[in-house]
Amino acid sequence: MSTPDDRRYTDQHEWAMVQGTDGTSTVVRIGITDHAQDALGDIVFVQLPEVGDEVTPGTAIGEVESTKSVSDFYAPVAGVVAAVNERLADAPETLNSDPYGDGWLVEIAVPGEGGDPVGQLLDAAAYQALVEGS
Repeated sequence: MSTPDDRRYTDQHEWAMVQGTDGTSTVVRIGITDHAQDALGDIVFVQLPEVGDEVTPGTAIGEVESTKSVSDFYAPVAGVVAAVNERLADAPETLNSDPYGDGWLVEIAVPGEGGDPVGQLLDAAAYQALVEGS
């Protein structure tokens, strides 16, 4: 199982990576982990939030449906949905084949440019330990 160390993780199996700033906010890209897509199996549908939706940490913002089950995914940071991965509507299986690249889900604009909005999340080693302990 792959766990890149260039991003942070949640105990709900999402990853978050700072993309940069847009002048007033820090943009954070969100996806599900390799472990999550593997546990779900073949992904057949993704429900994403709307651009402009306000989100808070720990709240469900969308769903990933596989041949096995339907699972919510959660916002790891507070902010406003700035972009959604439109390609997943036609190719939800991208979450299986490339969960850390083309299979990203949403980008959230976190107000303010100071600090690290994902700093409180798990690093790769801590996430790997969590997965191995479950």
